[in-house]
Amino acid sequence: MPLPLRLVFLGSDPIALPLLTWLAGEGSAAATLVAVFTQPDRAVGRGQQVQPNAIKTWALARGLPVHQPEKLHDDARAQLAAAGADLALVMAYGHILRDEFIATPRLGTLNLHTSLLPKFRGASPIQTAIASGERETGVTLMRIVKKLDAGPVADVERVPITPLDTALEVEAKLAATCVPLLARALPRLRAGELAFAEQDECAATHCRKLEKGDGGLDFAAPAAVLAARVNGLFPWPACSVEIAGQPVKFGLAEELAGTGVAGEVLGTEAAGLLIGTGRGVLRVRRLQRPGGRMLPAADFLRGCPVAAGTKLPSRPMPPLVTTA
Repeated sequence: MPLPLRLVFLGSDPIALPLLTWLAGEGSAAATLVAVFTQPDRAVGRGQQVQPNAIKTWALARGLPVHQPEKLHDDARAQLAAAGADLALVMAYGHILRDEFIATPRLGTLNLHTSLLPKFRGASPIQTAIASGERETGVTLMRIVKKLDAGPVADVERVPITPLDTALEVEAKLAATCVPLLARALPRLRAGELAFAEQDECAATHCRKLEKGDGGLDFAAPAAVLAARVNGLFPWPACSVEIAGQPVKFGLAEELAGTGVAGEVLGTEAAGLLIGTGRGVLRVRRLQRPGGRMLPAADFLRGCPVAAGTKLPSRPMPPLVTTA
């Protein structure tokens, strides 16, 4: 039986934890984790205390060497070379990799990207896919090249997006689906049988890093567009609307049939707050006031009633996707 591949993992986001757990357990027959690269410890939370990220915590608990370079210069490449890696695997790392670093492992460097490439290259593929109204996304295994997310593709694993999925639910699905994707690909890579196909550049789209100002809602847009935006941008930056002088976050929404004046509250029901839009009705199922918790609509409206006829202000909805 062939020896497992010696694998170095590079990542900084908890989305990779199910995959790492599999690699440390059942997947160890295909690949042995020999080191982890992750972002330096950062100040987090209201207290701004410096803390390790979830990937570092996981790796240290298992006795793995952890490297946290601020930039991937020659010393980082030397650390990678010293690990004797056959393969480097990247997922949500947060660093640009230099060509010489990418080429250091014997079998090169692969990346797990959370979209069906060439769609949604860039920084926010999960949120942007949902906010764009997609009903399917997935994880793509690809080689890393100099151009962002443009490398040849080895394999994909698809997941559905339901109308009531937020970025939280879709991220959890994508995290889990990395396991069957790698379980399929690693033995083929070790045997020299993993084939790569170039992406179709004509079909490529790009999504940018999200900003706090992306949480506006323009009620002249159709309800389907607004619901997708609300769900895709939860939990951050989260869409919010001013109600009675306070910014109220929307945590989950859906499109209903019906008509009404755009931006006008049409009424309330146990399942949500009903708002007129440019086409159809927006039902907001979860809301949060400043300093409070995200609540089901019935609980929120019990403490903060919103009268029918209330006019909600619109804000611009900056585009999230480009083709350039």
